[in-house]
Amino acid sequence: MRRRDIVRRAGRSLRQAKARTLLTSLAIAVGAFTLTISIAAGEGSRQYADKLIGSNINPQALFIVKDKSVFEGSQTSTGVTEYDEDTITGHAAMGQQNVKQLTQADIDTLTKRSDLEAVQPIYNISMKYFQVQGVDKKYVAELSTYNDGVRSDTVAGSLPPLEKQINDTEVVVPESFGKTLGMSAADMVGKKITIVLERAASAPTNQQIQEILMTEGTAGLSKLTTGETKTVTYTISAVTKQASTSLTAQTEMLVANSQAKQLYDFMKSGTNTYQQYTGVTARAKSDFKPEDVKASLEKAGFGARTAKDLQNLLFTIVNILQGIVTGFGVLALFASVFGIINTQYISVLERTQQIGLMKALGMRSKDVAKLFRYEAAWIGFLGGAIGAGIAWGLGTWLNPWIMEQLSLGDGNYLLIFQPIPIALLIVALMIVAVVAGYFPARKAAKLDPIEALRTE
Repeated sequence: MRRRDIVRRAGRSLRQAKARTLLTSLAIAVGAFTLTISIAAGEGSRQYADKLIGSNINPQALFIVKDKSVFEGSQTSTGVTEYDEDTITGHAAMGQQNVKQLTQADIDTLTKRSDLEAVQPIYNISMKYFQVQGVDKKYVAELSTYNDGVRSDTVAGSLPPLEKQINDTEVVVPESFGKTLGMSAADMVGKKITIVLERAASAPTNQQIQEILMTEGTAGLSKLTTGETKTVTYTISAVTKQASTSLTAQTEMLVANSQAKQLYDFMKSGTNTYQQYTGVTARAKSDFKPEDVKASLEKAGFGARTAKDLQNLLFTIVNILQGIVTGFGVLALFASVFGIINTQYISVLERTQQIGLMKALGMRSKDVAKLFRYEAAWIGFLGGAIGAGIAWGLGTWLNPWIMEQLSLGDGNYLLIFQPIPIALLIVALMIVAVVAGYFPARKAAKLDPIEALRTE
């Protein structure tokens, strides 16, 4: 019997039991739907990550630290540790947190390297308070350096292109500030923001105290022990977007690198933490690969991360989430396998006389087995097509809403459906169905025609 005739006969047999065929196909469709959504979400997330990094991060950019635990999570200890003058100790949620800082000598070493350029320390500055034009209340926030190697999305205002600093008179604030200030992002742009910094006075020596008391009295001594303040005013030039898909979670105000250095020098000059930095930003020169520079830095005792490392991190997160969703789809398919086996066994029992007649008329046992395997393949095809079709249609309809909810930006869809992966999925489901129908097909092939014809 020709293969084409067997396929047609399998289709006719399934049409004779439409309800049973449809219900078994729907069981497979559940798994097909889940797997199709998983594949589309994975592809959409990867394309979005590629676009996000490609347009917002200089591929040559590097973030360099002295303490690799910065990348690995907080390094905590509940006991004593060896003293190191380049290590800053703070209090984490549990125990102490020790982070080894980059010194000026390290900065000089990095600057002299032939494979790096634009080496800039990251200045983190604590303020006394800040006040926004038109708002009476005073607030406290952190102040840091604007990194021209990473460009964030904005909800209002504008930022310069990559490798360009903001002006010395400008400040960039996160969208979250608006909720506290009671202002919209558009209203914040153009407002003046006044920042007040206070540097604690250094402890005077006994000789200084005596000299001040002799020349200026107690008023001079009070002045000597009073901290120095500095007031600076900037204009808000941009408000950065805060979303679940943001590249960086910005929580501080950002000023130009030159301004950050001036403020840092004012706050830290003369203290034991002056010219100590958690990290620096830099760029690999154009004729060097960032991965090679990273490897060289790690051999020299530094820790480094590249734009590709960030991309790999995002991909890892995507793969984990995709794996979880895929797991549910596989479980649904596993359950549907038993449905196919049950359906095929019932079909063999109901058609025992028919099978006996086909064998009596000369149909070979292997053709009988093929008939039932093709029926199983048809069920797998129908289930896969139904599940994938519903997923494609529903996903395409929901994409604009998902894009808006996640603030992905126009044209950036989370679910991207591609024909080839979906076609391969349907073929895989057909194979699974054929495997599931193996034992019922084998039973049908082994039926004795005489005994089958006697069955009532």
